[in-house]
Amino acid sequence: MEIDEAVNAWFTANRRDLPWRAPGFSAWGILVSEIMLQQTPVVRVIPRLVQWLERWPTPAALAASPPGDAVRAWERLGYPRRALNLHAAATAITERHGGVVPSDLPSLLALPGIGDYTARAVAAFAYGERHPVVDTNVRRVIARAIEGRAVAGPPSTRRDLTAMEALLPADESDARLFNAAMMELGAIVCTARAPRCDACPISGSCLWRAEGYPPYLGAKAPVQKRFEGSDRQVRGLIMAQLRASDIPVTGAELEGVWPDDVQRTRALAGLAADGLAVERDGAFELP
Repeated sequence: MEIDEAVNAWFTANRRDLPWRAPGFSAWGILVSEIMLQQTPVVRVIPRLVQWLERWPTPAALAASPPGDAVRAWERLGYPRRALNLHAAATAITERHGGVVPSDLPSLLALPGIGDYTARAVAAFAYGERHPVVDTNVRRVIARAIEGRAVAGPPSTRRDLTAMEALLPADESDARLFNAAMMELGAIVCTARAPRCDACPISGSCLWRAEGYPPYLGAKAPVQKRFEGSDRQVRGLIMAQLRASDIPVTGAELEGVWPDDVQRTRALAGLAADGLAVERDGAFELP
């Protein structure tokens, strides 16, 4: 059995029941879910996604609300700039495409805040277009099973897409299934720290396993700076204060958020530069 057939058969029998996999789930819902899922666990995304789509079931509905409403509804999903990107994309979809999420890659890529991965995911999962879709999980499965490496190493869009394209079935329906199946395989079986090779449908043809699980000796990803005491933490605390208030928050009120004046001022300036905080008469609020 070919790799794509084995992985698709496994996925059909073992896939998780997730909202965006339900029959008839909208292209808008898939776009929202893909942006929410960026660097955020599935369990945290699902309840926020459901609430979001109940409030804004279409791009036009979100575009009609102030961007600050999107940031407030984002709450603690992390990287609140994504909420502004989603609002900007909804506005562009409403103005340029009559409120319908486009299906072709060029139009999707032309939307503000939509990168190559998200555009491909929407085209493939919402419209069944045959495109390789590569996330961290897919890269890891390919690195191990096809290339014999424990870790995928630094990402390369061209190389990663070429590797996935070589495995992608020619049939559009099978290709759509395979994209999702490879992500699922990496997410719940071929995990980074504790791969479950006994449950893997392609363990028999995995090069990394066949070669005795050699350790990775290549370049390592940079270690993320500590969160405690970082500007990221201060930004999050300020955002929580702004989200919790229906009126502008004064500079004096924000002094209680973080004691270091220099760091607090720097974090606040960064939020303003990102469009997440707006200053009016010495007070700050969501956009």
